[in-house]
Amino acid sequence: MDPAALRAEFPVFEQLAYMNAGTCGPIPTASVKAATDVLERAAAEGRSSAYFTAMLETRGRLRAAYADLLGAAADDVALTTCTSEGIVRVLAALDLGPGDEVVTSDEEHPGLLGPLAAARAQRGVDVRTVPFAEIADAVGPETKLVACSHVSWRSGRVVPYLAGVGDVPVLLDGAQGVGAVPTDVASLGCAFYAGSGQKWLCGPVGSGMLWVSPRWADRLPASGPTYLNLVDANAGLDAVPRPDAARHDASALSLETTAAAAAALDVLAEAGWDAVHERAATLASELAAALAQGGREVVPRDRTTLVSWKDPDPEATRTRLAEAGVIIRDLPGTGLLRASVGAWNDASDIERLLSALP
Repeated sequence: MDPAALRAEFPVFEQLAYMNAGTCGPIPTASVKAATDVLERAAAEGRSSAYFTAMLETRGRLRAAYADLLGAAADDVALTTCTSEGIVRVLAALDLGPGDEVVTSDEEHPGLLGPLAAARAQRGVDVRTVPFAEIADAVGPETKLVACSHVSWRSGRVVPYLAGVGDVPVLLDGAQGVGAVPTDVASLGCAFYAGSGQKWLCGPVGSGMLWVSPRWADRLPASGPTYLNLVDANAGLDAVPRPDAARHDASALSLETTAAAAAALDVLAEAGWDAVHERAATLASELAAALAQGGREVVPRDRTTLVSWKDPDPEATRTRLAEAGVIIRDLPGTGLLRASVGAWNDASDIERLLSALP
C-alpha cells in the first residue's frame, strides 16, 4: 500500500484535516467522475433501456463487492440506502409483538434506537437496555432479538462475542464496522448485519447494505416488495418476491449512486483492505495515545478507527477546530468529541488536530 497515493485520491485533503468518516467518509475523485459520467450521459441520451441495463449491472458489481467485505455470498446481501434502512427492514419483517423482548445496549446510535422505540410504541415490544460490555450475557427467556452495534459509535469498542446467545437472532448495526475493521459476518455470530456505504466505504449518501444469514432467509419475509424485488413484476398480484436477499433491496437506487459507490470501493480495494484496516487502526491508536499524553480523558476503546475524548464544550470546540481546517464531530448529549481516523489520514492530520485543540 502506498499511503500517499491513497490520500491523493481524496481532494478534501488538499485543504482540510478530515477525520469524520464515522459520519461521512471522504469522497474520492473516481466517485465524482463515475457519478458525473452517468448524469452527463443521461442528460444527453435520456434514461431508457441503456440506463436501466447499466443500473442492473452496477448493482450486481456493488452487491458482490459488499459481500466480499462481509465474508459473505452475494445472494445473501441486499442493497439499501443506509444502515438504518436495513435495521428497519429486519424489525418490520420479524414477528415481534407484546411480551417479546429486544435487548440492546447503552451505547446505541439513534439510527437503531429510533426503530426500536417505534417497535415498542406500535407493536408492544419490550426493549431492555444493558451495558455494552454485558450484552452477550443479557439474553433471558423472553428475549427474541439482540440488537446492538458491531463497533460502538461513542467509544470505538467492539461488541463482545455473541455466538453464545443460543437461538436468539442478533441484529448488528455495522455503521462503524464494515470498511473500518475486518468484518466476517459468520464469525460475528449474527443473523443480520446492516451497514453504511457513505461512511468507511467512502460512497455517496444513499448507499448501504443488509446481510441476512442463510439460516434466516426463509424466516425474513420482504416488507413491501416493489418492482425490482420481484421475480416477475409482470405477474401482477401473483408476483412473488425474489428468493435471495435482493427481495430486501431498497426500492430506488439510482445508477449514479451505485456507480459512485462502486468506484469508491475500487479505490480502497486497490490499496488493499488488509492494509487499509491496519493503517487506520494504527493511526487511531497513535492519536488516542497522543491525546492521553496531552492530558485529555480518552474513552476506553478497542483497536478500531474511532477515538473519543471528553471536552467541557464539545460543540464549541468542534466549531473552533473546523475554523482551523480540522473536521471532527461532537457527540450530542455525551460530552464527547470524536475523531474518525482512516487509512487516508496521515501524521500531519493528527498533528494539526492536536495543535488546534484549546
